[in-house]
Amino acid sequence: MKLFVGNLSFATVEDDLRDLFSQYGTVTDVFVATDRVSGRSRGFAFVTMGNQAEGQAAISALEGHSLDNRPLTVNEARPKEEGGGGGGRPRSFGGGNKRPFSERRR
Repeated sequence: MKLFVGNLSFATVEDDLRDLFSQYGTVTDVFVATDRVSGRSRGFAFVTMGNQAEGQAAISALEGHSLDNRPLTVNEARPKEEGGGGGGRPRSFGGGNKRPFSERRR
């Protein structure tokens, strides 16, 4: 069962979460989301537990639990929605000239 863990301190690392969640079952994966540019934590993570029962036990025990002086948000991860990501309109490099390059005057 994949869990979403939110409201993390920027100092929290994968090993901290693995140690905490392993008290409630087998942890098969931990992923702390980081910013692509800075490499700094984005304040949330995903923890995958061995099965549904272990995941539910972790949710019950750790929702609101204080880690690094921050109350955790723990719930079942929702599937990633399609689309999105990137937004905005395509970037134009033509300087506004709508004619094909081969037809432009020099």
